[in-house]
Amino acid sequence: MNVPILAPSILDASGVDIGQAERLLGEALHGADDGEIFLERSESEAFVFDDGRLKSASYDATEGFGLRVVAGETAGYAHASEISVAAIGRAASSAALAKRGYSGVAAEGPRDTNTRLYGEDDPLASPGFADKVALLEEINAYARDRDPRVAQVMASLAGERRVVEILRGDGRLIRDVRPLARLNVSVTVEKDGRRENGTSGAGGRAGFEAWITPERWKEQVEEALRQALVNLEAVDCPAGEMDVVLGPGWNGVLLHEAVGHGLEGDFNRKGTSAFSGRIGEQVAAKGVTVFDDGALAGRRGSLTVDDEGTPTSRTVLIEDGILVGYMHDRQSARLMGLAATGNGRRQSYAYPPMPRMTNTGMLNGSSNRAEMIASTKRGLYCANFGGGQVDITNGKFVFQCTEAYLIEDGRVTTPVKGATLIGDGPSALTRVTMIGDDFAFDPGIGVCGKGGQGVPVGVGQPSLKITGLTVGGTGV
Repeated sequence: MNVPILAPSILDASGVDIGQAERLLGEALHGADDGEIFLERSESEAFVFDDGRLKSASYDATEGFGLRVVAGETAGYAHASEISVAAIGRAASSAALAKRGYSGVAAEGPRDTNTRLYGEDDPLASPGFADKVALLEEINAYARDRDPRVAQVMASLAGERRVVEILRGDGRLIRDVRPLARLNVSVTVEKDGRRENGTSGAGGRAGFEAWITPERWKEQVEEALRQALVNLEAVDCPAGEMDVVLGPGWNGVLLHEAVGHGLEGDFNRKGTSAFSGRIGEQVAAKGVTVFDDGALAGRRGSLTVDDEGTPTSRTVLIEDGILVGYMHDRQSARLMGLAATGNGRRQSYAYPPMPRMTNTGMLNGSSNRAEMIASTKRGLYCANFGGGQVDITNGKFVFQCTEAYLIEDGRVTTPVKGATLIGDGPSALTRVTMIGDDFAFDPGIGVCGKGGQGVPVGVGQPSLKITGLTVGGTGV
């Protein structure tokens, strides 16, 4: 029986009878383990104000569907930007080739949910075009007036409203309307011919109103300016092995990249992760508890249901240092004999789902940041990260610090530039000696890439002290 949908379904709006779509899907899934039709209609816009003018304003509208047939380890996937009976029929015929004589047992569908983690806001509708441009002009003027050393300001707004529907093999039609908004500010300062930059941003699953009040956007300007001015006084970072204190919030991106990807089900099922086959083992220092939670209201990485129709949930991955679980889509869960965790995600209808993180973080401990710094003879305090690179097979990472300071004799002293953290996730987890009591999520700016697909995510952690990390730098 179909789940009631109050608004016209994408199928109805496209002139496709749901009964016909069900029949075509059912024929394609006969003898398969799993599959679905994923339908999508989305609208997005982006504004960039740079160098004192509106540099770009873009609008995009897309729609289409993808049909998947899962047969054991194999999945057939076909997609089209045309939603019609003929297109669905062609996709069904193509995706069904994945079976090639395979005979499986249809998996039980995902459970139902009445939970809604966000409203059906439309960031494109409000405020209007002219008001958005005027806001960016105001942000630019305010930032330039804050300090005579401000040489460049870039401010941007990005919003989207994505409507997805998932037609399951049992005839259920699951619908989710997903708003997403983000504000970003970048400030460049100059002194004596030297230029440095700072950035700040915020967003989540709602309309723009939550982030464009004067109090909120001024916070972003002040933070970006503060970072830029700190970097203007920074000296070259010395290299060597050091104890490192990480600030809370966005620095959880290191945990996300160096550890989180290695805990996704597909890598572990295939034995390519540094954490493969290690359930029940001590993989981190005692006190380290890592989770992924897609069911947090309004968070950037949250989803009411994932892209297979499974309700998202909180999944504990590492508990008190012991590896206790992985993140799964339906295929990896079935092949490993486990339950799907609501982590099946895709960039759009043009891609099949795979296990992906949502909002990933580490729970609080009992230390405070001042204690961590006071206990460090020589080290680095990393307040903010930039980009990084990670090898999933061994967890080796290189991360750039965008705001960092030397710690000398238990005190934060000189700001440094060019600092990079080098190590591997599994080893770094065992070197966590102090866990802060100041957990925070990032402000809503994360995007995660995997397999050529990008999806919005959240990261979070308390302050951490990690001993014996390799710090790359250009100083002595």
